[in-house]
Amino acid sequence: MDEVEVVVAHSERATLRVGDVFLKVDADQARTDAEVEAMSLAPVPTPEVLWRKPPVLALAALPGTTLGRLGGPSPGPSPGASSAWAAAGAAIRTLHDAPPPVRPGRAGRSTDALAAELDGECEVLVTRGLLPADLVARNRRVAEAALRPWTPAFTHGDLQIAHVFVDGDEVTGIIDWSEAGRGDALYDLATFTLGHENHLDDVLAGYGGDVDLDVIRAWWSLRSLLAVRWLTEHGFDPFAPGCEVDVLKSRM
Repeated sequence: MDEVEVVVAHSERATLRVGDVFLKVDADQARTDAEVEAMSLAPVPTPEVLWRKPPVLALAALPGTTLGRLGGPSPGPSPGASSAWAAAGAAIRTLHDAPPPVRPGRAGRSTDALAAELDGECEVLVTRGLLPADLVARNRRVAEAALRPWTPAFTHGDLQIAHVFVDGDEVTGIIDWSEAGRGDALYDLATFTLGHENHLDDVLAGYGGDVDLDVIRAWWSLRSLLAVRWLTEHGFDPFAPGCEVDVLKSRM
């Protein structure tokens, strides 16, 4: 009998693996609706939906391995190769070039709303003593470059490297689409390369076109500033080597 593996679990949702089946449990059915819709529209490989019985969504496992994880190296020599990162960049370009959904995604928040959220979060980080004031202030200034007009694209919204599966230099699938929708394409690129700046050139080689590197760096700072408190409160460690706090320190 297959064992039950807890992939991730916190107060908002949980993902379990039983053999070749992933069970996603989410009390917010609108989020699951958005995920299923985005997977049906995305022009890149996605997991097969096996069945759905709220609050559970059952998905088939993807072939291949993930490109890695934040704070750690790639799990094997092939997925860590430059060609695999370039292939991921090409897949991301395919997604961004597709007609965007009507629904705004996580990467589609207005600049005013994002600036207000960022200012509030920075204040909390300092007043609670989670991060030094100078570290927060420096990264808040860097983050300013992300707060600009952008052309809506089909964005994943949570494109961590752990969500991209490869087999050699072929992308076999992308998972976790609950935050997908219309948004800023550079948010996806920044999320994907967060903590793996050394692979940014490989990703952009596959992605193609002109990309504003200052905006990518701004999103690294902005995403990290917004994530530190949430991660700490939900049992994750943004202070682990190579994770969000190290990303913020690298901007100093």
